Amino acid sequence: MDTSFLKSSILQFKYYKELGEKTIEQIPEAQLSFKLNSETNNINTIVKHLSGNMVSRWSEFLNSDGEKEWRDRDDEFIDTIKTKAELITIWNQGWNVLFDTLENLSNEDLNKISFIRNQGHTVVECIHRQLCHYSYHIGQIVMIGRVICGEKWKTLSIQKGESKPYNSLKFSNKKEVKNFLEN
Repeated sequence: MDTSFLKSSILQFKYYKELGEKTIEQIPEAQLSFKLNSETNNINTIVKHLSGNMVSRWSEFLNSDGEKEWRDRDDEFIDTIKTKAELITIWNQGWNVLFDTLENLSNEDLNKISFIRNQGHTVVECIHRQLCHYSYHIGQIVMIGRVICGEKWKTLSIQKGESKPYNSLKFSNKKEVKNFLEN
């Protein structure tokens, strides 16, 4: 088994991408602009922000600052998305840049320095910073999705009341070393 930091990080990013997608799939198109109140973001703006951040941070990685001059971060929080198809296109633009970059890094790159707003980070620190940032926003998307769907929500993890049977199944298997995201 490849236990490298890069492989583990890529799997973790894919996991959060999947949580976001499974949430977005459940939400009717008309509800993607739903806001809990005037001070919160809706799913459309969170996706715009995530994608804008990913494209900025991971484009020309190690060769330019992660906060690109062409990025309009403030615009990311203005809801201009009209359809779920447009939302998915914007969503995938960001993730594609992220995965293209991470999949082309090697273990030798992990201690190289990348700058974000002129502040140097090792590649490991960049990955940690963005993994935390993206999971934070994916959590917001999931929470908004749960509010919108109410009783129709399809859980993304172990169903309530099903922990004991789930654990029983897991403990009935042989012990093995592998990433929990690998089947």
